[in-house]
Amino acid sequence: MGLLNDIAGNILGRLFGSGGQSGLSGTLKDLLTNPETGGLEGMIEKFKTNGLGDLIGSWIGKGENMPISPEQIKEALGSEQIQKIAQGLGLSTDQASSRLADFLPGAIDKLTPDGQMPSTEMLSKALEMFKGR
Repeated sequence: MGLLNDIAGNILGRLFGSGGQSGLSGTLKDLLTNPETGGLEGMIEKFKTNGLGDLIGSWIGKGENMPISPEQIKEALGSEQIQKIAQGLGLSTDQASSRLADFLPGAIDKLTPDGQMPSTEMLSKALEMFKGR
């Protein structure tokens, strides 16, 4: 668990800087662990439904991570989810989509070591550590 925390913290710090981690932690936790949206598994399903299954599969697998565009992020997650994320981070929807496009491939890759899905509980605990920072 410590390694997962370190990896997630490093990724978040590099992408959003220390000021954005508090808001981002809750947003990521909702995105990746919320049972109402299916968490990480639900996100994977959304990508597959929108024709992006190979793309997200590259992030989970052991090979190179395929890049994703902000437009593909919007397509995969939907405008309502992007709007919610943008509001939570105090960004425009374009900024939120762009940051997610930069962030998600590496984050999902690191959170699925050796192509294995983490349990929702493990994922939740790893993201919980960012609250209040």
